[in-house]
Amino acid sequence: MTPTAPDLRTEVQHFFDDFVAAFSAFSGPRIAERYGAPYVAVDARGAWRRFHTDGETGDYFQQVVMQYHGQGCRSCRFCDLEVQALGPSGALATVTWELLREDASVLSTWRESYTLVRGEDGRLAVAASVDHAG
Repeated sequence: MTPTAPDLRTEVQHFFDDFVAAFSAFSGPRIAERYGAPYVAVDARGAWRRFHTDGETGDYFQQVVMQYHGQGCRSCRFCDLEVQALGPSGALATVTWELLREDASVLSTWRESYTLVRGEDGRLAVAASVDHAG
């Protein structure tokens, strides 16, 4: 059964809440559990990165979270969630991310969109993400 619009929004909200919890462990493989394989990431300059396996995605996110941690990041949060249904297979979701220091002050912020696709197990997973140009 396809979730209705309010149910889909709630499901996507929970997806990103779970992402924030995974991020707090600063574990690339744990973050990568929310991504499909293959996965495509596009940065704000338009450069593409393709990850063909869960391991490649986990390694990528491990590098990212270690870089963030080195810059003083200790947690993250999201806001301004927008959700567009993509039929029964998933959603396009856009959020604003904030990386937070120990004192909860904002270290950096950006907007990012995600193509979320429902897997055979019924769970949403990221197939592609695009950072918005600043």
